[in-house]
Amino acid sequence: MKRSNRWIFLVLIIIVALLLYRRTQTPDTPVKSEPAKVESIPGSNFKRVTLTAKAASRLGIQTVSVREEKMLRSGRVQRVIPYASVIYGLHGETWTYTNPEPLVFVRNSITIDYIDADLAVLTEGPPPETLVVTVGVAELYGTETGVGK
Repeated sequence: MKRSNRWIFLVLIIIVALLLYRRTQTPDTPVKSEPAKVESIPGSNFKRVTLTAKAASRLGIQTVSVREEKMLRSGRVQRVIPYASVIYGLHGETWTYTNPEPLVFVRNSITIDYIDADLAVLTEGPPPETLVVTVGVAELYGTETGVGK
């Protein structure tokens, strides 16, 4: 009888060891991460929106550089961005989203002198060569402000 008790005891130890081992394994399903992270920017009313690569791809985010162009209407060289990059606030405020680093987007105030076809001619805004978002602007605004939640 002592011999059978040893076998039972040994089988129980093996079962407990297997259960403990299984408990320490990582789950087969990947951990779901949020598609965007929104962080406050110290000293600013705006927030920093960081997207995952998959989220940026799904939104179809596209950017172009702010450029300087001699405008026929004013005869001066002025900063221009695509009109698609402009977003308006409820009280007429105007903004654009810049892309200071990959997958990071920050809303910036702009002042528009006038609209010329598909260009917004700026008197104030990001410096030349700054990347601005042309596709996905409304989605970034909704993500930053929580609109649509």
